Amino acid sequence: MIQCNFYILLNIKTHDGLESFGKFYLGNKRKAVLDIYKKLKGTTAVDDKTLLTMELMETVNELPLNLNILGCTLDELAYNCKILAKETFKLHNLEPGP
Repeated sequence: MIQCNFYILLNIKTHDGLESFGKFYLGNKRKAVLDIYKKLKGTTAVDDKTLLTMELMETVNELPLNLNILGCTLDELAYNCKILAKETFKLHNLEPGP
């Protein structure tokens, strides 16, 4: 049986490359995760000058797959973290189980 889980990985650009500094586990409901991701602010035009990124990741049988990436300003990152905390709470506490 295929097991899928979704999470968002927070990264910052350093002189050594991208360094992960946070992770939001979003569960295994693809539609709910994609609905949350659509609420986030940022740009998909990520380049070498992008300092902060948020990667939408899926694990399929424990193998990671990058689905999308957003480049963010510090203000957008703060806004997105607020949205993710709120939506994660709702997903895990207010919505019916499987």
